[in-house]
Amino acid sequence: MQFKHPELLWALFLLLIPIFIHLFQLRRFKKTPFTNVKFLQKVVSESRKSNNLKKWLLLITRIAVLTALILAFAQPFFAKKSALKEKETVIYLDDSFSMQAKTNSGTLLSDAVQELLKNIPEDNTFTLFTNDKIFRNASLKSIQNDLLVLPHTPKQLQLDEIYLKANTLFNANENTVKNLAVISDFQQRMIHAVSDSSTTIQKNLIQVTQPELKNVSIDSVYLTDYKSENIEITALFSSNYALESIPVSLLNGEQLIAKSAASFNENKKGIVTFSLPKNEVITGKIQILDAALGYDNELFFNIDTKEKIKVLAVGNAPSAYLRRIYTKDEFQFVSFELKNLNFSILDEQNLIVLNELETIPNALVTSLTSFMRKEGHLLVIPATSIDFDSYNRLLSNSSATNYTQRVNLERNITDISFSHPIYQNVFEKNVTNFQYPKVSQYFRVKTSAPSLLALQDKDPFLFGANQFFAFTASLSKENSNFKNSPLIVPTFYNIGANSLKLPQLYYVLENESKVDIPIKLDKDNILKIKKGEYEFIPQQESFANKVSLSFLENPSEQGIYSLMNAETPLRNLSFNHTREESQLVYGDLNGIPATFKNESIATFFDRMQKDSSIDELWKWFVILALFFMSIEVLIQKYLK
Repeated sequence: MQFKHPELLWALFLLLIPIFIHLFQLRRFKKTPFTNVKFLQKVVSESRKSNNLKKWLLLITRIAVLTALILAFAQPFFAKKSALKEKETVIYLDDSFSMQAKTNSGTLLSDAVQELLKNIPEDNTFTLFTNDKIFRNASLKSIQNDLLVLPHTPKQLQLDEIYLKANTLFNANENTVKNLAVISDFQQRMIHAVSDSSTTIQKNLIQVTQPELKNVSIDSVYLTDYKSENIEITALFSSNYALESIPVSLLNGEQLIAKSAASFNENKKGIVTFSLPKNEVITGKIQILDAALGYDNELFFNIDTKEKIKVLAVGNAPSAYLRRIYTKDEFQFVSFELKNLNFSILDEQNLIVLNELETIPNALVTSLTSFMRKEGHLLVIPATSIDFDSYNRLLSNSSATNYTQRVNLERNITDISFSHPIYQNVFEKNVTNFQYPKVSQYFRVKTSAPSLLALQDKDPFLFGANQFFAFTASLSKENSNFKNSPLIVPTFYNIGANSLKLPQLYYVLENESKVDIPIKLDKDNILKIKKGEYEFIPQQESFANKVSLSFLENPSEQGIYSLMNAETPLRNLSFNHTREESQLVYGDLNGIPATFKNESIATFFDRMQKDSSIDELWKWFVILALFFMSIEVLIQKYLK
């Protein structure tokens, strides 16, 4: 038993007062009996014995009354050791898209919010954080409205990230009892590699799930065929349960333009293909009806007028093969001999190809160096005989590149860097039985750039990255048969296509995205993104021939946005959330180290209340004092 006011126990010394009074009343007096009252002696003796018993009983009851009252004022209680310590509570509430799962009364998130509002004591102070919000030292009244309108977010913290973030929200006092409640559906992808080993925090896991949740999601959309009159787009679907098909709608803006059904295979993957008219602006949306999660029931994309990539070839060597690769429907290709080159058009190009120049004039070196500083892309094809000094003046600033010597040996081109961005989507698998092209002579090179194609002795044939690429040998038919190789088309095409990052069908909001807009802005002008009343300015960098846009934190909602130059719309950009939250594969909490695994939010707060509960006893001591007072009254009244 413990006391809230133990200093009042000194009042127990007051119990000596009734004891002293009682002892004073028990003093003995000698009496002498007279003969005329001798016959009363026996009666008086018996009365004295009765009176002594009454005094002893009164003493006991009065001592009991005083003791009970003193103990009542000292406020005794029973409690666990932890009940007397200061407590701190931090709550993580999962507000990711998977918490959109429908329940009988709403969603997993709305049900969790209602349970919190029902069980958190109104006078408690706590800290609550979600995947992107923090409410520090809050009370129930202060954040009630915020919780009721809490939106879903595409972000999902990993469990170890939740532990680390919670550690920063607790105070540094080691004497406080720290309780962390993690409320989530605990998808499998968020609980791998839990490495937090903190023993000062009581970790409480509360899994909220909807049993047998069935969900179908639209995973992606891509172009499958580019025909003369039509283009075909294909949409991919996934399901977490077996089904044959699901209706799919294709809208252009708000107008329904096609309807089909996606058929699913035994791997629970579905596919559907739509045909769209070529050269028509499409602000598309693919839509399904599915009751589980809402965010993955639609996917936005857009097809705008395709900007042509500007490619310039400079040199006296034949360029017909380049013209066949850089076709008019995707590229704006021009070719000039060096003597006819207009230097003023260099900055307008996206890719410049030096086509087998024997020497590079200083003026051209200066212009190309400036061109590359402005994010221009350069591809160098040397002649069979070159001026090393002029070439190295240009290339020394690009990956510290220098041509070192000419090698007059025939070599096969045998090594392909399949992982390089230029060749990533070219081959279905690594090719081993390839008909290798060859060169009759080449130049050795010193460079820090990676090799895309290499000769049989491991010397580079094509190297470079980002804005700069270079061959180490002439591609003339006298020196190489590379022009007849299947490699030539994807090599040149992808180098050209990567020189201007044209907008894709759509971008993923949770990933950093970059897009180049071929426009020259005035000095003080900026581009902005707009959708309805929502408007923001993306990160952007202006160059002579384009504006590079970067997207990371904005926008936050999926949909189709307009890219604006002042009040003039330039094109559309589509954004969609990643589909990782649609997996709905839940983890087993038994394999996760934690202090407690609670069945529900109410269970967690009930246990916390029991740990903090104190059994106060002062009322019982007041009742006991009244009881002994009643005993005293009865003794006074009935015991003579």
